[in-house]
Amino acid sequence: MPRNPVHSDRAPKAIGPYSQAVNIGNTIYFSGQTPIDPATGELVVGDIVKQAVQVFENLKAVAAAAQVDFGDVARVGIYLTDLANFAAVNAVMADYFKTPYPARSTIEVKGLPKGAQVEIDMIAVVD
Repeated sequence: MPRNPVHSDRAPKAIGPYSQAVNIGNTIYFSGQTPIDPATGELVVGDIVKQAVQVFENLKAVAAAAQVDFGDVARVGIYLTDLANFAAVNAVMADYFKTPYPARSTIEVKGLPKGAQVEIDMIAVVD
């Protein structure tokens, strides 16, 4: 099955040898997004809520380029540098997703690119 890259100019460019997302069959695999402002290429400065909102906006832009939305998302992976931010990121996620919610994992990590506090990846499946 061919791998078709997905790209949005409304999301940050990849900072390595990867695509923003890849469509294989009826599944779209989204690379992790950090809170980079696509207009400036700089990390959004601020608390975890501000950073999480930017991450979901970046993912939303890539999803639109893939012609899917958050209702098609089957799995979300969240990486936090501090699990004390778990509840705040939950609240932001609840603004973007409706029931039935996707499956999810949340993992605390030592560090993320550019000093981000959060990175999120996801997988969407379409009929």
